[in-house]
Amino acid sequence: MEPDLNALAVFALVAEERSFRATADRLGVTRSAVSQTIRRLEEGLGIALVQRTTRSVSLTEAGERLHAEIAPAVADMRAAVERTTFLTGRPRGRLRLAVSSIAERFLSGPFLASFCEDNPDVGLDVTVTDEEFDIVAEGYDAGVRLGEVIEQDMIAVSVAGDERQLAVCAPSYCHRRGVPSHPAELASHACIGWRPAPKAAPYRWEFAEGGKEFSVAVAPKFTTNDMALMIKLARAGAGITFGMEESFRPFIERGELVPILEDYCPFFAGFYLYYPSRRNLAPKLRVLVEHLQRQKGTKPPARPAKPRNRRRTGDQTPA
Repeated sequence: MEPDLNALAVFALVAEERSFRATADRLGVTRSAVSQTIRRLEEGLGIALVQRTTRSVSLTEAGERLHAEIAPAVADMRAAVERTTFLTGRPRGRLRLAVSSIAERFLSGPFLASFCEDNPDVGLDVTVTDEEFDIVAEGYDAGVRLGEVIEQDMIAVSVAGDERQLAVCAPSYCHRRGVPSHPAELASHACIGWRPAPKAAPYRWEFAEGGKEFSVAVAPKFTTNDMALMIKLARAGAGITFGMEESFRPFIERGELVPILEDYCPFFAGFYLYYPSRRNLAPKLRVLVEHLQRQKGTKPPARPAKPRNRRRTGDQTPA
């Protein structure tokens, strides 16, 4: 049968938004029109694509497979339209970004605010998430992640240069408990750990000694998936915590936290803005890359980023 390209485009939006109402708002049509379009598509294919309840919309297995197949093509068509409309005016449209919660410099108010001021016809839709997924299949224009977890076929632009992780605690904790002289001594200290999800193991704290990397599986007294809570507990003297230096920097400068074990905390490739390798960028994404380059004063990469080799889990705790 001849594919209904309009219905497929509507389905792609439903898959992105997981909401008929939000899809209707983006298209400027009624919710009923979206529902009818999806129903016709399902009837034409002879299989259910969307599961509807009064509270949510999700994709069936067939829907997930279809979305994964068509998402890159839909993204290419949107980019082509935007490149064409750019010839008659300024970059415009909604720019969807998936950004790591600890990409502090990118998420800083001044950077994003200045971008929006320079590009008034571009709207930003930023999802702050630490999940790893296919940004193209999920309908995002770009993402911001640590370089080591970005796929090799993506174009990557450095956001802020090298980064490092630090162990920190409050001065009151230092006075009360002392501080470890080596990461192996963390086992005898109160630690504030991070886990990405309730059923996931706590994150192993990563260090290096003599050029060799290792990780320590601390037994956290406190565990959470919220960096803000980790910092609050550390500032209150509850224990030692571990994370990106940028997250701790304001509190270190005010003397509320002190870095420890710095000799074992090496620098590594930091955060990158990444996006699919296409010959021509959508104007709205191109101006974001240019804005980032102006902030950094560097040129964009000539080829896709290579995978980083720094391991983040699974190494052995030092003796």
